[in-house]
Amino acid sequence: MSTRFRRSVSSGPRRPRARPRSPRSEWDRLSAKIRSCRKCPLGTLRTHAVVYRGGPAPRVVFVGEAPGAEEDRVGLPFVGRSGRELDSAIAALGLTPEEFGILNVLKCRPPENRFDRSAARTCRPYLDRQIALLHPEVVVTLGARALAAFDPSAPPMLAAAGAPRRPANPAHFPLIHPAAALRSRRMRERWERDVRALGRWLTERAA
Repeated sequence: MSTRFRRSVSSGPRRPRARPRSPRSEWDRLSAKIRSCRKCPLGTLRTHAVVYRGGPAPRVVFVGEAPGAEEDRVGLPFVGRSGRELDSAIAALGLTPEEFGILNVLKCRPPENRFDRSAARTCRPYLDRQIALLHPEVVVTLGARALAAFDPSAPPMLAAAGAPRRPANPAHFPLIHPAAALRSRRMRERWERDVRALGRWLTERAA
């Protein structure tokens, strides 16, 4: 993210986060299942399955759409250019490493980075179980396909981004994908504005 995006928001007073309700060994077993999964063709094409990056009991979980080339290479979500944008936004929000987590709807990189709806259906039980085990207060979806995974009735991405969705458990706040901020000045301004709105909302929730 550009230096124009200053750390102007805060996530507010810290609430102690409970440990995950399920033993950590259950998370480890789930992660191992994802890494060994061959339930769809993407499992035979990948270098690494991409499971998770973040704290064991995050307050906020960011959910992207699918791994890219760099994520496939190292086996971690959001580690390329989009990841640097996201990390800058997380720093601006004032979230500590223990307070956030990052994952994707798809666990393997699709060919030519084209989102695969069939693979998304196959991956869906993994996504649901990850959210249940992490038990975040807030899910922040990144991009239209992540938004649709959590709220199929949501309006188009640009209409939904930047404001919390209808009551949900966990609470849901959609953002455009951070890759969009790399494409034009207009989209960067939209990304930065919506991240600030997320920061204000998190502060209100913590008050």
